Amino acid sequence: MRIFRRIAIATIAVCTVFPAYAQDWPKKPIRLLVSFPAGAPGDMIARLIQPDLQKSLGQPVIVDNRPGAGGNIGAQEVTRSADGYTFLVGPDTMITINPHLYKKLGFRPMQDLVPMTLLASFNQMLVCHPSVGVKTLTEFIAKAKAQSMNYASGGPGVPGHMAMELLMTMTNIKLTHVPYRGPAPAMQDVLANQVPCGFLAAPTVAPHVKEGRLVALAVSGSQRSPGSPEVPTVAEAGVAGYDASFFEILAAPKDVELAIVDKLQKAVVSALQKPEVKQRLLGAGLEVVANTPQQAMARLTADNEKWGRVAQQIGLQLD
Repeated sequence: MRIFRRIAIATIAVCTVFPAYAQDWPKKPIRLLVSFPAGAPGDMIARLIQPDLQKSLGQPVIVDNRPGAGGNIGAQEVTRSADGYTFLVGPDTMITINPHLYKKLGFRPMQDLVPMTLLASFNQMLVCHPSVGVKTLTEFIAKAKAQSMNYASGGPGVPGHMAMELLMTMTNIKLTHVPYRGPAPAMQDVLANQVPCGFLAAPTVAPHVKEGRLVALAVSGSQRSPGSPEVPTVAEAGVAGYDASFFEILAAPKDVELAIVDKLQKAVVSALQKPEVKQRLLGAGLEVVANTPQQAMARLTADNEKWGRVAQQIGLQLD
């Protein structure tokens, strides 16, 4: 917690430190390094705000996907880039969950990264292929208790994996995890019925639910997904007290000048607040947050503690 407090103090300084040389930033292209594949929620956000950032900052903005290891590969690359032009986009799990799961990360999430803002909140959606024959969460739980079942996620330790681990703990069921390198390839195998079900990012699977190619059982957060308001939350579907809410975040390496962080954060928040951007993201199941570094840190700190307890309870650890 001392580390969290030190970084929280540093984020407050973002709002007060404005060296003159930051006024000349940027002088070359900016890279938004997305730690998951194309089609993931963070990738959607980065590409949607890319044109507005280029216009407001006066430089090209490159969206660069570096997926793998639950976001750790991309996050590690960003922590090694202190030139003030490389920033991280990805799920909050890189900071809130991965430190509790991975024995060796190659970086220190809460020391080497400075959260700039929570970009948007999103749900995980529990979906099954229609041939599975379940239409509600209650039916899914009963089937999982009666026979062995597999489920797909976007990778070890990612939101869908942890959402299912929490669900299994609270309902006393056991499914075999089939991890993929991102929600999009996992979804393809669920669509092909190679894996019967998946706990996957709602923005990724919702279009296929609307087309009838997948059956949605529930979403993971405390609120229904704005893009699929007809799908109940897990708590509404019968598992009282369940809440697995997630966020896409923007973060900077610790050594980037705070005035540069502030300038980019303000440009990103401005882009996200545009009505047409909000509407596009809502349609994809992403609800804009666009908060301050201090607010982002407070939420990430609380969720780090929450998922640490879950990981300890289930004894989950990855190499």
